[in-house]
Amino acid sequence: MTRPIRVLIAKPGLDGHDRGAKVVAAALRDAGMEVIYTGLHQTPEMIATAAIQEDVDVIGLSILSGAHMTLFPRVRALLIEAGRDDVLITGGGIIPKEDMEALRQQGIGELFGPGTPTSALVDYIRGWFESRQQQQA
Repeated sequence: MTRPIRVLIAKPGLDGHDRGAKVVAAALRDAGMEVIYTGLHQTPEMIATAAIQEDVDVIGLSILSGAHMTLFPRVRALLIEAGRDDVLITGGGIIPKEDMEALRQQGIGELFGPGTPTSALVDYIRGWFESRQQQQA
């Protein structure tokens, strides 16, 4: 049996709305993942530090502010600087499709918009984790 997937859910920036992040955190927990929720108003530095300290496999960022083109790459850069380029960065929020593609080209994982079933996130994270485990074996 494999170990549980460890996921950090974070709300970077000035977003004051975290209902979606809490729904996602609960769904991932209910699917058997270990979930750490950092709360509102997190800086990229705070998120990267927490991810490293908690030894997570996945970071899920919830962004509604429109700052996704700055925040996703900054978190990724901080993880790379710390030698943790193996962490999947995924997330969702109000992100235009063309920005989702641009972020994917920068190494960000799949991004999800409003109304996405939580089962899609669970399946995506499980699939990514299983693929990574097979590559490491």
